[in-house]
Amino acid sequence: MSTNRNRNLATFLLVLGAVVFGMVLAGGLQMTVPSQAADQNPNLSATRLAAQHGTTTLPSFADLAEAVSPAVVSIQAATIEKAPANRGGRGGVDPFEFFFGPRNRQQRPQQQQPDDEDGPGQGGPGQGGPGGPGQGEEFRSDAGGSGFVISPDGLVITNNHVVEGATSVKVHLDDRDYPAQVKGVDKATDIALLKIDAGHPLRFVELGDSDAIRVGDWVMVIGNPLNLDRTVTTGVISAKGRSIGISDASFENFIQTDAAINFGNSGGPLLNMQGQVVGIATAINWGAENIGFAVPVNTLKEVLPQLREKGKVSRGYLGLGVRNLDYTQAQAWGLKDTAGALVQTVENGPAKDAGVQHGDVILSVDGHKVKQTRDLISYVSNKGPNATVTLDVWRNGKAIQKQVKLRERPPAANQADEDVNPGKPEGSSGIEWLGIQYQDISSSLRNGHGIPNDVSGIIVTNVTPTSPLYDQFVRPGTVITEINGQAIKSAADFEKIVKSAKPGSYLRFYNLQPDPRGGSRSTQSFFAVVQVPSGR
Repeated sequence: MSTNRNRNLATFLLVLGAVVFGMVLAGGLQMTVPSQAADQNPNLSATRLAAQHGTTTLPSFADLAEAVSPAVVSIQAATIEKAPANRGGRGGVDPFEFFFGPRNRQQRPQQQQPDDEDGPGQGGPGQGGPGGPGQGEEFRSDAGGSGFVISPDGLVITNNHVVEGATSVKVHLDDRDYPAQVKGVDKATDIALLKIDAGHPLRFVELGDSDAIRVGDWVMVIGNPLNLDRTVTTGVISAKGRSIGISDASFENFIQTDAAINFGNSGGPLLNMQGQVVGIATAINWGAENIGFAVPVNTLKEVLPQLREKGKVSRGYLGLGVRNLDYTQAQAWGLKDTAGALVQTVENGPAKDAGVQHGDVILSVDGHKVKQTRDLISYVSNKGPNATVTLDVWRNGKAIQKQVKLRERPPAANQADEDVNPGKPEGSSGIEWLGIQYQDISSSLRNGHGIPNDVSGIIVTNVTPTSPLYDQFVRPGTVITEINGQAIKSAADFEKIVKSAKPGSYLRFYNLQPDPRGGSRSTQSFFAVVQVPSGR
């Protein structure tokens, strides 16, 4: 009996020793799961979330390309114009070509052919024709692009810049050229609507929903780059909501894609995997690879009825300059998040008549929440002239409403921004933690900088690179007119407000950037927000 007890005890001790030895060995080899892993929230792991939706197979685009290609066309736009006698070709610089390189355009004189001496062409030297003394030659400029059919009766979409100013437009489809009528154009969104008569119903593509696409979705581009008919390229949606400065910035909302877009692709379709158009290939970055841009198809759907019915687009207009809020500005205005459109400038127009002021934050329009400026601009534009909208406005910590009767949006004004650096005049004062020098506005400074007579404040004479205002585009020559809604009449007013601010509080600077060149160029207005540091 005692022998069995001793044997069982020995067995137990042997097993216990083996377990302890195994735990020590595993710990030494780092085989145990760290306790930290148990404390982590798996929902915060981007890698785990991605693995849940990962795919191991790539799609084939062959069926999609075969189905859609018959609805894709090439565009040939010819422009005939007279050049000055002392120079050939077009004068001036095309902004599109300045940013994105030369378009797919050929330019040549309209000269007589050797076998057609009596036909139309240039007169010889000393004659009274287009080539005669004192007159410029007649030049023809050929531009190429792409497009796509959106209805069986021959409605075709392309970019405005493909056909802009063209004397004649042809659409090439199924080895035939069809003369095209330009039914409507919208320069603000770079969209043009054409019409051809093929004599039979045409294959067409349907318009999808560009709001539904997501970054990372597969897309396909079909077009005619470098006159290579119906070239197919594929890629993904790289980004949405891009503004690149080639058209009216108020309406730029480009889709960015790495599907190859080259010269001649302009106006062609950007397609999702269901064969629906989600964008219009529009531009490339001349200095980079795999960076192309497309106009969202929802923009096309907004303007298409007006282009079809009256050939142009009329938009509602508030007369405001607005910008998106960042986190610091939201804190400075006492808002819980960055939703809303911050009013920076108020022009003579409907919003000013309704009492909207700079510094207001527009939170919603007709009950539709404004998350960013594009929400406000799109809604107001689509309402059209003479409509009345209700703005929910945040002003001085309180919510108010303004009723605004819209007017028709005028053509965008051409403006140029330029830093003004007058140096550091004598008599400047400064606040060290702000990193700026400033002084009162004298008569000579007012005249030299083009500051309007009704503007009061201080003029900034120097900004250090470490200034919190530097990243917010305050520069020498900037005029600070208000802080937290209080008007600045002098440097003494400025210093009093800044020095009395409590640590941790926010200072909202309202600034003007005058244009010393005057003329038609307008003064730029903007806000800059700074949090007062502790221990200043």
